[in-house]
Amino acid sequence: MAVMTSSARRPLLNRRLAEFGTTIFAEMSALALSTGSINLGQGFPDTDGPEEIREAAVRALRDGRGNQYPPGPGVPELRTAITAHQERRYGLGFDPDTEVLVTAGATEAIAAALLALLEPGDEVIALEPYYDSYAACIAMAGGTRVPVTLRPHEETHDGVVHRRFRLDLDELRDAVTDNTRLLLINTPHNPTGTVLTREELTAIAELAVERDLLVITDEVYEHLVFDEAEHIPLATLPGMRGRTVTIGSAGKSFSFTGWKVGWVTAAPDLVAAVRSAKQFLTYVASGPFQYAVAEALALPDTYFEAFRADMRAKRDLLGAGLAEAGFTVFRPAGTYFITTDIRPLGESDGFAFCRALPERAGVVAIPNAVFYDHRDAGAPFVRFAFCKQTSVLEEAVKRLKTLAG
Repeated sequence: MAVMTSSARRPLLNRRLAEFGTTIFAEMSALALSTGSINLGQGFPDTDGPEEIREAAVRALRDGRGNQYPPGPGVPELRTAITAHQERRYGLGFDPDTEVLVTAGATEAIAAALLALLEPGDEVIALEPYYDSYAACIAMAGGTRVPVTLRPHEETHDGVVHRRFRLDLDELRDAVTDNTRLLLINTPHNPTGTVLTREELTAIAELAVERDLLVITDEVYEHLVFDEAEHIPLATLPGMRGRTVTIGSAGKSFSFTGWKVGWVTAAPDLVAAVRSAKQFLTYVASGPFQYAVAEALALPDTYFEAFRADMRAKRDLLGAGLAEAGFTVFRPAGTYFITTDIRPLGESDGFAFCRALPERAGVVAIPNAVFYDHRDAGAPFVRFAFCKQTSVLEEAVKRLKTLAG
């Protein structure tokens, strides 16, 4: 029986959040601990990032920089470093004083942007499957989420099978109504590993301009693109600079996820709107870490190249092991996640499979269905994270191969 208040006689939890409950990440991480399994579910590295950046945080602490409330928009050093990074890598010029906002991780950036830009009844088109906080934040803002599903696609080139999840541009266009306020885009895409192509992004931009839509683009995996894939910020495309809120994160690029340093770059009026919501969430956060991230963003290209090469090797190691274990593997073009299809193993329910996997093989994964409104579309897919030490991945592969037997 639901607990009711004595006065209002209604459930305690806000009805907008009633559908969400405890996140799957908490459930599966707890399962990993209780069974002693290798946790390839939640996407956090098991080693710290560059030593010089960790020492930069220690130096800031000792020097008393950031130990008290930092400026609301973020420390000037970090805002300047963010604009330099965007200019150097993408040719995007931003004013550090009016077009940058530092947040408590990308999750707060998403929340603040949606709370600021939505009113009750506004529709938000999100690419499904989507990071679970998207749905919760849209609900808290009173918006209505409209999923457009990325669907598995298979092509053969020179005798080699290539699998990816593809955006149906006609489906995207058909999803737009007079109530659509904004598009919520994620590329490189978690959990599928898809990196939207220039053709796809151009079509999204043209649609946004034609229908006068705002766009929030989550680009936290911008430095993790592999092979022939290219990360193209949506804000670089014609007509998008003034209508796009771009979100970045230090946690994903520098392997310090616990520092919770993210940021927003956008036109001044958009940043001002997001800041109006953000100031009543955390107000400020991560003071000393902001100074360290400013130094991290100035690291030479060799750091980013080595980081990408290391993750690519880990992707290939885990991907090959999953294929040998009997999974159908969607080789990711970006992020540090691999999506697999469990049907070749005689399974079809990702939830049941993931809850049994720790006992069967001593490994934890995430059922992709939690990222879908259309649960049936995601039912047979399971996500594994490869941002772990090579020895951990080798042991995980060894364990998973027992499924094939």
